[in-house]
Amino acid sequence: MVGQRVRTRFAPSPTGYLHVGGLRTALYNYLFAKKMHGDFIIRIEDTDQSRKVEGAQRDLIKTLEWAGIVADESPLHGGNFGPYVQSERLDIYAGYCQQLLDDQHAYYCFATHEELEENRQLQIKQGLQPKYNRKWLSEEMGGSMPPSAIRKKLDEGAPYVIRMKVPDYVSVWFEDIIRGPVEFDSATIDDQVLMKSDGFPTYHFASVIDDHLMEFTHIIRGEEWLSSMPKHLLLYEFFGWEPPKVAHLPLLLNADRSKLSKRQGDVAVEDYIRKGYSSDAIINFVAMLGWNEGEGSQQEVYSMQQLIDKFSLERVGKAGAVFNVDKLNWLEKQYIKNRPTEQLVEVIRPILLDELECKKSLMPLEIITSDAYLANVIELMRERVGFEHEFVTFASYFFFEPDSYDEEAVKKRWMADTNTLLREFTDILYSLEEFTAGNIEANLKEFVAPKALKAAVLIHPLRIVTSGVSFGPSLYHMLEVLGKETVLRRILKGIENIDVPA
Repeated sequence: MVGQRVRTRFAPSPTGYLHVGGLRTALYNYLFAKKMHGDFIIRIEDTDQSRKVEGAQRDLIKTLEWAGIVADESPLHGGNFGPYVQSERLDIYAGYCQQLLDDQHAYYCFATHEELEENRQLQIKQGLQPKYNRKWLSEEMGGSMPPSAIRKKLDEGAPYVIRMKVPDYVSVWFEDIIRGPVEFDSATIDDQVLMKSDGFPTYHFASVIDDHLMEFTHIIRGEEWLSSMPKHLLLYEFFGWEPPKVAHLPLLLNADRSKLSKRQGDVAVEDYIRKGYSSDAIINFVAMLGWNEGEGSQQEVYSMQQLIDKFSLERVGKAGAVFNVDKLNWLEKQYIKNRPTEQLVEVIRPILLDELECKKSLMPLEIITSDAYLANVIELMRERVGFEHEFVTFASYFFFEPDSYDEEAVKKRWMADTNTLLREFTDILYSLEEFTAGNIEANLKEFVAPKALKAAVLIHPLRIVTSGVSFGPSLYHMLEVLGKETVLRRILKGIENIDVPA
């Protein structure tokens, strides 16, 4: 392995959505490979055909690519080590399984489900760790089953699985990049199933074979797979292969430090995409779930390239990482505040066009969809939105007429003469040659001063009739962006539709 080009992989099962934990695993594999100028590969592990979901393979890869994690080799992109779908590699696994049978590292097992369950319950009652009792291990391999009984079952066509024979009285040791030295006693390792009765390999068997044949140098995966390592290492030993280096990532935890689960919140990446989170924020957030740059670093916002440059497995911790949505929300706002205006324009225009298919705007479409108009909206709303889509949905008044008015605000802000003041100020706005924030502000103050009124007497009602809500960016700049024609129309409409509180 010394001097070998680094190759890492993400190997999901096509059983549905992409879990955020899976995204982190894929990201760390991707970051490490790119940091080392190596290759990142996607392999689909679909040996459990009963759990396979139609279209999940494509959706998984597309979601990763949305996040900026593009594989060098995959079922979609091809490569020199394919096929990259395990159900297309069954002949390969069958050949290696036969090799283990010939070398007496594996054996046929004809135990029924009922027999296995009865044995498991008995061992639990005895306070033992449930393991297969080796009933079908042949006399030739140190068991008690006569070879003739095994041949008879095979001749009868009885269903069977093939199990690995774990050596007795050995210790399995390995060095984990994150956790350091880890050791298992073979007495705790079950004779795992290698080939199922349907002819498909188990995850453990197929994964080891593929990891070797695809020449992966590093296996980076979740902590839940740590207990599988001795089984995998024994297979490497049986085949005479050098195992790759391994790193097991810490668990993702809920705020109460329980394992991250659907019961306490969203765990699917697709859920966060639907809510409007950007790939930049999600990747930044997920990268920090277990990894940090090191003491002294004050940086919290990273681009993908910065993550590649600074990532190291040695800086991944052992302790579980808490999934804090507040942190994700904060990161999303940082990206919105710092993202170039022209980039945001290209993001929000399609969102606006989708809205325009459902709602009619009284404003000229060539204006509200223009770069200049959208840029003005963005600059006014950057500090106020949490998601990119909110430039349109949260600030819809920049594009659509308000269809209602904040009732509580009307009760609080309307006086008996508010509508009269609005109508009079409309004449002043109509006369303005330059409809700018500065001119609007100056004329409003000149209008209320002789009446011994504060500017707020008009500011709040003006905001409500033009936007429908009682909050938002600078009123004067909002009116300037909306434009004279829209502002005058909305003021008059508001006067007609808002009843003066008694």
